[in-house]
Amino acid sequence: MTAQERRLAAERAERRAATLKRLEKSSGKLASAAIARMDDQLGWYRRMPPEHRSWIGLVAQAGIAAFTEWYRKPDAPQAISTDVFGTAPRELTRAITLRQTVELIRTTIEVMEEAIEEVASPGDEADMRESVLVYAREIAFATAQVYAQAAEARGAWDARLEALVVNSLLSGDADEGVLSRAAALGWGQPSQVRVVMGSAPDGDSELVVEAIRRAARYAKLHVLTGVLGKRLVVVVGGEKEPVHAARALIGQFAPGPVVVGPTVPDLLSATRSAHAAAAGLRACAAWPDAPRPVLADDLLPERALAGDQAARRQLVEEIYTPLDEAGSALLETLSVYLEQASSLEGAARMLFVHPNTVRYRLRRVTDVTGYAPSDVRSAFTLRIALALGRLTASGEPS
Repeated sequence: MTAQERRLAAERAERRAATLKRLEKSSGKLASAAIARMDDQLGWYRRMPPEHRSWIGLVAQAGIAAFTEWYRKPDAPQAISTDVFGTAPRELTRAITLRQTVELIRTTIEVMEEAIEEVASPGDEADMRESVLVYAREIAFATAQVYAQAAEARGAWDARLEALVVNSLLSGDADEGVLSRAAALGWGQPSQVRVVMGSAPDGDSELVVEAIRRAARYAKLHVLTGVLGKRLVVVVGGEKEPVHAARALIGQFAPGPVVVGPTVPDLLSATRSAHAAAAGLRACAAWPDAPRPVLADDLLPERALAGDQAARRQLVEEIYTPLDEAGSALLETLSVYLEQASSLEGAARMLFVHPNTVRYRLRRVTDVTGYAPSDVRSAFTLRIALALGRLTASGEPS
């Protein structure tokens, strides 16, 4: 270096040292000015409880102190996020939003910029202004990092909590605690709830869960979901018709059957829907041509054959018992009709009645049960229900 360059460097170092001393003396005043401006300009800050305001005050003071240290050694590596945000509890990232954090940092930086003429030593104003701009960039990146880490931590916690809720519903351990955990995950109070279950696709389960959430948001559905072993379980809330709601999510399931449990009125009752969906998924192999998705109630005969006691009771209570109470003629006519390979004439000959009488009684069967004996699938369901009803009536375990 030439003598002139050495002299200029010495003068610059002297000005910087003088600015640093003035900055150290003014740090408290700058922090107070920043807090006062927040109180004057930021309505959300004024409405906050004193505890949260004190945290923000600590962050503002730490930000100015970190700038002072950074100005002292601009080339040294600085952990700005630790210096600034480490002074406040982790809960600060939940107490204020990212947008609000940006506003308070902008306010603090504005106060520092306005104080440059007062704080900087004569001739050092441009250097300090450039330093403030560089520091503002660094603090912005530090803010983004803090909130990104908080979001990742909360996302991981939410995923574990959501899986716990879904598992509780599936295992039958649902209680009031499940409601509070679901509320923490943003679950509202939909009047219709059902469980959709199928095979989980290969790959990262977190990506599968996120894909379900995106599809649910698009379809305006409430969901709680989780990958449990090889099964993808989705608790769906919303006013949409069950099959229509399931179709909005079906693209996220692996190939194979997807079963929709019965609609229930609330989340605690979803255990019944989950059990029916799980039983239907196990029994789906017996009906290879089942639609996708398929209602668990449409799989009642297969579930009954697979040993599902709830399906057996439902078939007896919803089909056999109403027919029995409607009169023995309906049960007898239905039984003979099914035994005669769904032949009206054959059933009429066996019963010694006119075919129109058989036709009328079969219409009554449809009215009472909701199943049409002339339909092949419905006839299968009716046949299983009659067999189970007879076993129950005879006192034999079904």
